Amino acid sequence: MRFSAATTAERLLPERLALRLRPVVERIDAVVFAPGERGEAGRMSLIAFGIRIVSAAIAFVSQVLLARWMGSFEYGIFVLVWTTMIIAGSISGFGFHTTVIRFIPEFREKNMMAELRGVLLASRLFVLLVSTTIMFAAMLALWLLSDHVEPYYVIPFMLGMFCLPMVALSDLLQGMARAHSWAIAALAPTYLTRPILILVFMVLAIALGYPANAKVAICATILATYATTLAQLVSITAHVDRKLPPGPRNIHLKAWLAVSLPIFLVESFFYLLTNADVLMVGMYMQPEDVAVYFATVKTLALVHFVYFAVKAGVAQRYAQFTHGDREKLADFARETVAWTFWPSLLMAIVVLALGEPMLALFGPGFQDGYPLLFLLVIGVVARAAVGPCESLLTMSGHQNACAVVIALTLALNIGLSVLLIPRFGLWGAAAATATSMAFEATALSFTAWRKLGIRMAIFMPPLASRRAR
Repeated sequence: MRFSAATTAERLLPERLALRLRPVVERIDAVVFAPGERGEAGRMSLIAFGIRIVSAAIAFVSQVLLARWMGSFEYGIFVLVWTTMIIAGSISGFGFHTTVIRFIPEFREKNMMAELRGVLLASRLFVLLVSTTIMFAAMLALWLLSDHVEPYYVIPFMLGMFCLPMVALSDLLQGMARAHSWAIAALAPTYLTRPILILVFMVLAIALGYPANAKVAICATILATYATTLAQLVSITAHVDRKLPPGPRNIHLKAWLAVSLPIFLVESFFYLLTNADVLMVGMYMQPEDVAVYFATVKTLALVHFVYFAVKAGVAQRYAQFTHGDREKLADFARETVAWTFWPSLLMAIVVLALGEPMLALFGPGFQDGYPLLFLLVIGVVARAAVGPCESLLTMSGHQNACAVVIALTLALNIGLSVLLIPRFGLWGAAAATATSMAFEATALSFTAWRKLGIRMAIFMPPLASRRAR
């Protein structure tokens, strides 16, 4: 049976109103679930870029409001807990949110419909089972070790763990949508709907007389996460069913796990690397310091979103080119470096120019993070200078090499943080982050050249691709 927004509107609305709305909802279907075509990577990147611009604005405004409502201490607790939950939830998907991006296009091109049905079903069940198990295990560990955790962190972390299964499932659904080139369906729930709902539920809680503290903010986040993910599950499932005729399923979970394991390691190291600085600041410093550092990083996210927007649009295209013309893969990969670097550089200049008044919006004391921007932006621009290199390696079958690079980078980041944060505070965290990001960019670019013969660096001349080793 075929489902869409249009057919749903006809069922739920009066007949005359449904007829009037049908052209509108059909247009929404056409945009959100547009079929793939030759320019799909560019289209996805542009849509992802637009969504990330809006998302960055929403996230910035919402974080400013949350910081002002809660104060730096409670806000610091909230951001540390929520950052940890995002990392843990994404990791608990065991890499399947990226694995499906690799397999879905391959199964579609090879007309392996039974395998396609199998991976769509098995991935959802597996991710829910694993993430739920991790949630209960983490709750038990926190309860047993609660005497060794600062008291003001125990209840917020215990509450936050309820988000783990929905964060993991949301990442998987995003991967499925990206594999079908549904850019809006992939990104809008996580980057638009969820942060707006967090803010809405927080406003409602304050209006009902609840205190503006970390526990209430986390409860608002739980409600927003479940509402967003369940709606996303219904929507993605319905539109996948429209494209896929019913039939038998072939499930090769062992083989898929063999591919997912190195991807899981890459993604785990990447998520930890992306947020290690916030976690390390939380380990060594007070919640107020976490709040200042997080606000600084959130301001810098206006530069980061270019990189993530391009990455979201090109991963599926990398996977397609990997099974085809290697020269096209090399040319396309080089293009994506330029797509990433120049907008990132422009945004970096804008953020440095406006960073101090932007940080002042968070409240008193947050301007202390402004000088850190000049150090942190070096690492962000260095990463942008090599484009979405880790996606190229992962989608072309070199996920093991990518995992090694990111693991080394994470080890470098943690080692530098342990050495520098106790002595230099937030400056030590910023120095550790910038240094590790520059190392990561250099190592990934070198690995792409050694494995694929592709020079993923903005100012390096192109080199004809050669057969992968």
